[in-house]
Amino acid sequence: MKHHYFKNERVTTALLLAAGIGSRLYPLTQNVPKCLTKVNGISILERLTATLNQHGFKRLVVITGYLENHIREFLGDQVGGIKIDYIYSPLYRTTNNIYSLWMACEVINEPFLLLESDLVFDESLLDAMLYSDRIAVAKMQPWMNGSCVTINKFQQVKAFFEGNADAFGEIKYKTVNIYSISLASWHRIEKKLDQRISEGKVNDYYETVFAEMIADGSLSFKIVSFDGKPWYEIDTIGDLVKAEKLFSSDNYTIPKTITRSQPDYPNMQFINAVTFPPKTTVTLNVTK
Repeated sequence: MKHHYFKNERVTTALLLAAGIGSRLYPLTQNVPKCLTKVNGISILERLTATLNQHGFKRLVVITGYLENHIREFLGDQVGGIKIDYIYSPLYRTTNNIYSLWMACEVINEPFLLLESDLVFDESLLDAMLYSDRIAVAKMQPWMNGSCVTINKFQQVKAFFEGNADAFGEIKYKTVNIYSISLASWHRIEKKLDQRISEGKVNDYYETVFAEMIADGSLSFKIVSFDGKPWYEIDTIGDLVKAEKLFSSDNYTIPKTITRSQPDYPNMQFINAVTFPPKTTVTLNVTK
């Protein structure tokens, strides 16, 4: 039976992009992937899965790459009420997040929440992201960089910009790298991703696809403000220091996590993991 999804239906699948090396967090990422970096004793990944469980998510798809066995060992095949699926990207050293998102086309055919693996945020901020075609944003602050958006009077994204690009006097909002995507939007995104990858543009960012689609009217996002409660994107050691202050026990209640034993990293083995093969119909050695 074919399922039909609507914009007022809650999203219960999440996609986590966690293939990257996290070189700017070295040496913390020398032996563990970025998402297992601890913020005040609790890893980014554990905080995330606890939050997803609190919000009733049923499935988490993780795109892995660098030190993927650590993530598999940490999560297993289920965390709380969430079933875990994995997709391994063997080209994680030479591709960017557009390739990771493209790989998810093989296994996701439902509305989903797209997240990056370097985010920590107050769990209540996810409340408004549980319905399709929404984007998390925040007012620009001095520490922020990366993709930004401008918005229209209907609180929808008007255009995407690079962090230092001129928006011609309009107010820019930083993207938090959390998106809720409807099935209809996903099918349109898939076509654009296929086109980019077939052209060998594996080092692009998926935001370039979103920007193009916003511009031509084939994609629409309603903004959800992440202002007012703590969140932070952790790319560097300096970011981690700031995040630990922001999420310290003195000014923030640490979310209840799911009890688990600490993994024995030197003796890791794959456990109960479902692996989906990457697409093989595209030749990546394309001359640009």
